[in-house]
Amino acid sequence: MVGAGQRVLDVGCGPGALTAELVRRLGSAAVSAVDPSESFVTAAQERHPEVDVRRAAAEQLPFEGGMFDVALAQLVVHFMADPVAGLAEMGRVTRRDGLVAACVWDHETGTGPLCPFWEAAHQLDPDVHDESTLAGAREGHLGELFHDAGMREVEERTVAVSVEHASFDEWWDPFTLGVGPAGRYVLGLDVDRRAELRQRCRKAFPPAPFVVSARAWAARGVV
Repeated sequence: MVGAGQRVLDVGCGPGALTAELVRRLGSAAVSAVDPSESFVTAAQERHPEVDVRRAAAEQLPFEGGMFDVALAQLVVHFMADPVAGLAEMGRVTRRDGLVAACVWDHETGTGPLCPFWEAAHQLDPDVHDESTLAGAREGHLGELFHDAGMREVEERTVAVSVEHASFDEWWDPFTLGVGPAGRYVLGLDVDRRAELRQRCRKAFPPAPFVVSARAWAARGVV
């Protein structure tokens, strides 16, 4: 439901993956994006210099009410400080009868893309806190958050994703950047335990190239 003639907001844009697809569909002038991370904002601005990219949290969007036809949050609701407030803000800046949509990884049932990582982490440290309790991670919770944020006609579905990795390092190296709970966990380990975790993760996959399949929860609602 995103197409020509609309104005769209990408909330929690990161370095601009979803932003790039929106630009392809709508053109740079029709796309705005926000992220609370200064480094991600800089990266998105460098990739899309004609897009209005600003540093902001979902709970405090720097836009007037009703400015957008659609507001999207890809793999972001998990990490909002207040998911209901963040989704409500997305609704505030979306016009009446406009659309708010979001997706989050299914971390609860073992089908999320980080499940092999967290399984290995639990083998190393049984008390480690994984991402299965994050907002939206369980079935139906994302829709509940949409209802609590005041959305109408809420619909939910699942999205299946498969990504081929040319090497194990291609899969592993992003964890060493310290992004998200998994990345922070890796950076908090000493050299020996990090190497042990890497080896445990390596055993979870067949020889490269290999495919990682995962599932996400998705929801959309009308403002």
